[in-house]
Amino acid sequence: MAPKNLGELFETFEREAFRLETLDDYSKSGNVHAYRAFLAGEPQPADYNEAWVSELRSHTSNGKRVYRVHILSRPLTPYLRFELGWGYQKNATGGEEFFILDTTESPNPLQGVPDFWQFDNTATGVMSYTEDGSFLGAEVLPDERAGEFRAYRDTAMAHAVPFTEWWAKYGE
Repeated sequence: MAPKNLGELFETFEREAFRLETLDDYSKSGNVHAYRAFLAGEPQPADYNEAWVSELRSHTSNGKRVYRVHILSRPLTPYLRFELGWGYQKNATGGEEFFILDTTESPNPLQGVPDFWQFDNTATGVMSYTEDGSFLGAEVLPDERAGEFRAYRDTAMAHAVPFTEWWAKYGE
């Protein structure tokens, strides 16, 4: 029986999970208190995002790959400074890989493509958000659409650079 929701896809994937992020602000979708602390200049709590990091470790320690590309342009929004500075740095300790597709000086090759997760090259969950970054839900697509989203992933990876390389040059 095929998984019916994103949570089930995370529990059942066997090889890789890929995420495409396209928004400049996800501030209403979780970690609201941490984001406020970041904006207030407070230090990152030692246990920040620990549940996700533990989940990542459970996957990556079993040889599974979890990676994402974020399409963005500079200057970074306050939320992106938070996500990249706190979130990506912390999540990398769990084995997640990050890449940046910077469209500051070049066109976006994936203009109009929504945020999504794809698991094992077949199962795809398309994410929906409001204008202010609130998560509305995810729709798991029929497997017949997987090729379309694999092509989006491949395009994103072909135009992206590793996060650590990008952050060393542009990080704040």
